[in-house]
Amino acid sequence: MTSPSDDFPEAPRPVQPTLPPNLSGAPDSVALGSTLTTADSVFSAAPTSAVSAQSPQKVKVRGKLLKLMLWMMLANIAVFGIWGAVPGLLLPTQITNIVGEKASVGAFGLIATIGAFAAMVAQPLAGLVSDRTRSRFGRRAPWMVAGGLLGGLSLVFMGASNGILQVGIAWVMVQVCYNFAQGPLSAILPDRVPSGARGTFSSLSGLGLMVGALGGSIVGAMFLANVATGYLVFAGVALIILVLFVVFNPDRSNKGEPKPPFSLGAFLRTFWVNPVKHPDFFWGFTGRLLLYAGYFMVTGYQLFILRDYVGLGAKAGAFVPLLSLISMAGTIITTLIGGPLSDKLGRRKVVVIVAGSVMAVSMVFPLVLPSLVGMMLFAFVSGLGFGAFQAVDTALMSEVLPSKDDFAKDLGVLNIAATLPQTLAPGIASLVILSLGGYAALFPIGIVIALLGAFAVLPIKSVR
Repeated sequence: MTSPSDDFPEAPRPVQPTLPPNLSGAPDSVALGSTLTTADSVFSAAPTSAVSAQSPQKVKVRGKLLKLMLWMMLANIAVFGIWGAVPGLLLPTQITNIVGEKASVGAFGLIATIGAFAAMVAQPLAGLVSDRTRSRFGRRAPWMVAGGLLGGLSLVFMGASNGILQVGIAWVMVQVCYNFAQGPLSAILPDRVPSGARGTFSSLSGLGLMVGALGGSIVGAMFLANVATGYLVFAGVALIILVLFVVFNPDRSNKGEPKPPFSLGAFLRTFWVNPVKHPDFFWGFTGRLLLYAGYFMVTGYQLFILRDYVGLGAKAGAFVPLLSLISMAGTIITTLIGGPLSDKLGRRKVVVIVAGSVMAVSMVFPLVLPSLVGMMLFAFVSGLGFGAFQAVDTALMSEVLPSKDDFAKDLGVLNIAATLPQTLAPGIASLVILSLGGYAALFPIGIVIALLGAFAVLPIKSVR
């Protein structure tokens, strides 16, 4: 980013060369209620108490901040368009073409599971690397561009694959590379956006996420007869948007800044979120993990649900775009309202709880109405809930990050809670379907998981 503009106050830079190697600063949003402590993990912000909960100072979104917000929305559309099209439509179609319809459920579940573990490692690793990158373009830009380029090449390789082993290897490469773009992109929120604008920022970024994921499934349906071409189109669009993001929203050079200390053991311990030392971080992670898992167990498997549960057979693929459009309508309504409303009220948790409860209610419809109508009702109501959740949860989580020196790595750990369910849910769904007597078992399990996720944010004390 260039020098600060009069249009908005620049967020404080996470560089603290005067701190000893074993200390790091607490995020500004919890600074009043946190103290610096010696730590045996990479997190060092002391747990906050209820007294520290505060309303974010309101900031007008205009000028360079507005431009950054709009480009983040476009970048999220581009990246999440891939996550909406590939695992939801193009990848299962490619696998079905290779192994046949009967073996497709198990094969898809296996490949999705392997890819999920690749994503789980790649997100925080990408954040860790970008946190410590020093270049004339800043910390995030080099990895966003490199991830977009290598991820696109991996998609092209996957399109050329004609065996399950090749597809599995390519999918792992896709997950790793695009997470190296997505992780640094997500870190721009705490890096460069003041706390009081994060609800609005989160709304537009969340809108981009949902438009990308749902729009990806709509556009992806156009390439069911030519999967390889679909991979090429999505790869090209993502690369162009990521490059343009970096060009139009340049960060300042950080070549002269000291690098935060690194410990491999401390990094490995970040995969365990300690509920005693960092309770707010733990509960935020848990809530996001559960809500995404409940939601994507159904939406990530909707092609097969339409084909086998609803009984549309070979016509199922044609109805996926319809459900995506319906869901997008609900998402846009609540995404545009949720973030700004939480900024105005100075409250995040209540919106997250209501949104998660709405998501749980949506799964009742296909359970009692195993038809296209039931799935349409599910799509709209779940869109309402997920839009509000996505709009506010990102802002909430940006205010409980433990370390200023490791924004991207910490967000990478948090993003495991979003990425892992999206990629692992199809594998879990296949186990439920094959072991619990069919598709109907998905919905009550999803309801319970979503409700648990909604109320998991209640114990968070540093955010209202």
